[in-house]
Amino acid sequence: MNLLENLGIKVVEQSKKRVILEMAIEDKHLQPYKIMHGGLNAVLAETAGSIGANLNIQDAGFAAVGVDIMTHQLNKIKDGIVIAEATPVRIGRNIQTWQAFTHPKGSAINASLSTMTLKKVKVD
Repeated sequence: MNLLENLGIKVVEQSKKRVILEMAIEDKHLQPYKIMHGGLNAVLAETAGSIGANLNIQDAGFAAVGVDIMTHQLNKIKDGIVIAEATPVRIGRNIQTWQAFTHPKGSAINASLSTMTLKKVKVD
Protein backbone atom coordinates (compact mmCIF):
# COMPACT_ATOMS: atom_id res chain seq x y z
CA MET A 1 0.00 0.00 0.00
CA ASN A 2 1.41 3.40 -0.88
CA LEU A 3 1.32 6.51 1.34
CA LEU A 4 -1.61 8.17 -0.46
CA GLU A 5 -3.74 5.04 -0.17
CA ASN A 6 -2.77 4.52 3.47
CA LEU A 7 -3.67 8.09 4.44
CA GLY A 8 -6.75 8.27 2.21
CA ILE A 9 -5.43 11.14 0.07
CA LYS A 10 -7.31 11.63 -3.19
CA VAL A 11 -6.15 13.60 -6.22
CA VAL A 12 -9.04 15.89 -7.18
CA GLU A 13 -7.30 17.92 -9.90
CA GLN A 14 -3.85 17.83 -11.47
CA SER A 15 -2.30 20.03 -14.12
CA LYS A 16 1.00 21.80 -14.79
CA LYS A 17 -0.37 24.91 -13.02
CA ARG A 18 -2.50 23.55 -10.16
CA VAL A 19 -2.90 20.42 -8.06
CA ILE A 20 -5.72 19.80 -5.58
CA LEU A 21 -5.73 16.96 -3.06
CA GLU A 22 -8.40 16.00 -0.56
CA MET A 23 -8.27 13.97 2.64
CA ALA A 24 -11.07 13.06 5.04
CA ILE A 25 -9.73 13.30 8.59
CA GLU A 26 -9.85 9.98 10.43
CA ASP A 27 -8.69 8.86 13.88
CA LYS A 28 -5.37 7.69 12.38
CA HIS A 29 -4.62 11.33 11.37
CA LEU A 30 -5.03 12.75 14.89
CA GLN A 31 -2.51 13.59 17.58
CA PRO A 32 -3.25 12.37 21.12
CA TYR A 33 -4.87 15.80 21.65
CA LYS A 34 -7.50 14.92 19.00
CA ILE A 35 -6.31 17.45 16.42
CA MET A 36 -4.87 16.64 12.98
CA HIS A 37 -1.15 15.92 13.08
CA GLY A 38 0.76 18.86 11.56
CA GLY A 39 3.07 16.55 9.64
CA LEU A 40 0.14 15.64 7.42
CA ASN A 41 0.11 19.22 6.15
CA ALA A 42 3.69 18.76 5.01
CA VAL A 43 2.78 15.44 3.35
CA LEU A 44 -0.14 17.06 1.52
CA ALA A 45 1.94 20.08 0.43
CA GLU A 46 4.92 18.08 -0.83
CA THR A 47 2.71 15.52 -2.53
CA ALA A 48 0.72 18.17 -4.35
CA GLY A 49 3.87 20.06 -5.36
CA SER A 50 5.60 16.87 -6.51
CA ILE A 51 2.64 15.85 -8.65
CA GLY A 52 2.63 19.25 -10.33
CA ALA A 53 6.41 19.33 -10.70
CA ASN A 54 6.43 15.91 -12.35
CA LEU A 55 3.79 17.05 -14.84
CA ASN A 56 6.19 19.84 -15.87
CA ILE A 57 9.23 17.61 -16.52
CA GLN A 58 10.32 17.61 -20.14
CA ASP A 59 13.21 15.13 -19.92
CA ALA A 60 12.39 11.41 -20.02
CA GLY A 61 14.07 9.33 -17.33
CA PHE A 62 13.83 12.03 -14.65
CA ALA A 63 11.53 12.56 -11.68
CA ALA A 64 10.96 15.58 -9.47
CA VAL A 65 11.73 14.80 -5.82
CA GLY A 66 11.43 17.01 -2.76
CA VAL A 67 14.58 18.59 -1.36
CA ASP A 68 13.13 21.21 0.97
CA ILE A 69 9.83 22.11 2.61
CA MET A 70 8.89 25.00 4.85
CA THR A 71 5.51 24.73 6.50
CA HIS A 72 3.59 27.03 8.82
CA GLN A 73 0.80 25.68 11.01
CA LEU A 74 -1.80 28.47 11.10
CA ASN A 75 -4.77 26.80 12.74
CA LYS A 76 -5.93 23.41 14.00
CA ILE A 77 -8.59 21.09 12.69
CA LYS A 78 -10.24 18.10 14.34
CA ASP A 79 -12.53 16.60 11.71
CA GLY A 80 -13.99 17.01 8.27
CA ILE A 81 -12.25 17.16 4.93
CA VAL A 82 -9.03 19.05 4.28
CA ILE A 83 -8.08 20.29 0.85
CA ALA A 84 -4.52 21.02 -0.28
CA GLU A 85 -4.15 23.41 -3.23
CA ALA A 86 -0.72 23.82 -4.78
CA THR A 87 0.44 26.23 -7.49
CA PRO A 88 3.91 26.84 -8.90
CA VAL A 89 6.03 29.75 -7.74
CA ARG A 90 8.80 28.96 -10.22
CA ILE A 91 9.16 26.21 -12.78
CA GLY A 92 12.81 25.93 -13.78
CA ARG A 93 14.57 23.33 -15.85
CA ASN A 94 16.12 21.57 -12.82
CA ILE A 95 14.40 23.10 -9.79
CA GLN A 96 10.75 23.90 -9.12
CA THR A 97 9.16 25.64 -6.17
CA TRP A 98 5.48 25.20 -5.34
CA GLN A 99 3.30 26.85 -2.70
CA ALA A 100 0.44 25.01 -1.05
CA PHE A 101 -2.37 25.97 1.27
CA THR A 102 -4.22 23.35 3.28
CA HIS A 103 -7.70 24.20 4.45
CA PRO A 104 -11.14 22.96 5.16
CA LYS A 105 -13.68 24.81 3.05
CA GLY A 106 -13.08 28.37 4.19
CA SER A 107 -9.90 29.32 6.04
CA ALA A 108 -6.31 28.13 5.75
CA ILE A 109 -4.82 25.88 8.41
CA ASN A 110 -1.39 25.61 6.81
CA ALA A 111 0.83 27.41 4.30
CA SER A 112 3.81 25.57 2.80
CA LEU A 113 6.56 26.15 0.29
CA SER A 114 8.28 23.10 -1.20
CA THR A 115 11.18 22.78 -3.60
CA MET A 116 11.77 19.85 -5.91
CA THR A 117 14.78 18.94 -8.02
CA LEU A 118 15.17 16.56 -10.93
CA LYS A 119 16.76 13.19 -10.27
CA LYS A 120 17.65 10.59 -12.87
CA VAL A 121 15.45 7.54 -12.36
CA LYS A 122 15.62 4.05 -13.74
CA VAL A 123 12.49 3.17 -15.69
CA ASP A 124 11.71 -0.55 -15.70
